Amino acid sequence: MRTLKQKGKDIVWVVAGNAVLALAVSMFILPYDILSGGVAGIAVALQPLIPLPVTLMVNLLVVGLFILGACFLGKEFAMKTILSSLIYPVFLTFFSGRVPVLDLDPILASLYGGLLGGMGVGMALRTGASTGGMDIPPLIVHKLTHIEIAKLVLITDALTVLLGAFTYGLEAVLIGFVSVWASSVAIDKVLMFGGQQAKAIQIISDQYEQIIERIHSELERGTTLIEAQGGYTHEKRKIVLVVITKNQYPALMEMVTAIDKEAFVIANDTHEVKGFGFSFEFKV
Repeated sequence: MRTLKQKGKDIVWVVAGNAVLALAVSMFILPYDILSGGVAGIAVALQPLIPLPVTLMVNLLVVGLFILGACFLGKEFAMKTILSSLIYPVFLTFFSGRVPVLDLDPILASLYGGLLGGMGVGMALRTGASTGGMDIPPLIVHKLTHIEIAKLVLITDALTVLLGAFTYGLEAVLIGFVSVWASSVAIDKVLMFGGQQAKAIQIISDQYEQIIERIHSELERGTTLIEAQGGYTHEKRKIVLVVITKNQYPALMEMVTAIDKEAFVIANDTHEVKGFGFSFEFKV
């Protein structure tokens, strides 16, 4: 059960995310007619095929996707998404005509718009909510398949941009893909913010006690000893497991080699590490 304080933080992140997204759209996407992903992109792409006003099409898609999200993602998600649906138009109206429009190449505008917009979407997604519209299908698929949200958003936006190929041509689509890619990268970074990429190292050595001691004193990292048995010799061995930051890896390897040149080392890149020494709490 989430506390009142946690719910308050969620509201702050959702509001801030929508403000950042509206700023990106009003400053980079709309002035340069970037064929980005999202409900607006779908409506614009389908408008020549479906004889409905673009605004009406956007409203129908937003309502339909909101109902779909409420059914699959629950009441709390629906409440947070209602908040986005109400405040996003307010922010967009406020920023339009007030923020400066920079003189940029369309590709740069697409890049900046995607990065800034992705940050806004990611801020909302961190709370379990969304900015509405085409954020909802990736969240539903993520719940069913556990595929990374950033990848699903990338696929959804890419398909949205491809719809515009028939109307706007290949050049506009390629420029739109820059925004889609940048947005996906930004979403992924925001969702992972607070954790840290690292390496998980397994060390098999008869000199494990010396190795552990130096890891503790020089790298200031904790270690775990795992009981193991050789599959061929059936000898019982100790495996040292340690998680370190990537920039500590060369120092660790130099240390292990100095103690035992015959040590067997397995190094794996970790996608994300959270816990003491690797992450921190958001302060809002």
